[in-house]
Amino acid sequence: MVIIERILWLVGNGIKLIIFAAIVLMIIRLITDAMDLNPFAWTSRTVRRLTDGFVMPVRSGLRQLGIEPKFAPLVVILLVIILGYFFYQLADTIGHTIIDVWNSSRRGAVIVAIGFLINGLLSLYLILIIARVVFSWGQISYRNRIMRFLVDTTEPLLGPLRRMLPRLGWMDISPLVAGLIIMFLRAAVAGTLLIGV
Repeated sequence: MVIIERILWLVGNGIKLIIFAAIVLMIIRLITDAMDLNPFAWTSRTVRRLTDGFVMPVRSGLRQLGIEPKFAPLVVILLVIILGYFFYQLADTIGHTIIDVWNSSRRGAVIVAIGFLINGLLSLYLILIIARVVFSWGQISYRNRIMRFLVDTTEPLLGPLRRMLPRLGWMDISPLVAGLIIMFLRAAVAGTLLIGV
């Protein structure tokens, strides 16, 4: 299981590196925009070529919300940090579930291994629900592959809850209730299958 721990270490450091690179690029973009450099100069063209793929979709989203589009690089930084956190939590949950199930199976504790597996799957599902909520705040459409995956995997729980629960004004509380149900199920698994671990 040392291999999985090293993979988790590499994934964590890779995510940190990507976040750091995105922050540096967006700060450079903010500086070049504030300096009002010649748009045809090599520096401006290079910075725009490296950052436009991230900034332009966010800029159009901000315009639709009535927010000043010049803040798009700051929003990109925030989104990269949030996405990095979700990917890290996803990798960490999967990796530790595999390690715990493997170690329990090697000891012959099959019920404990099943408990770790159920707990890991519930944790993974909770992360997907939270990611769907955050992505929906960003007004990401169903055409996006990641959003389509999140909707398709979480709708079997959120759909029935949404039909049963009343809306609180404009707010859909089904993800909150689903999160509470999952946390209750995780506590039940920990209190029954994982006692003494």
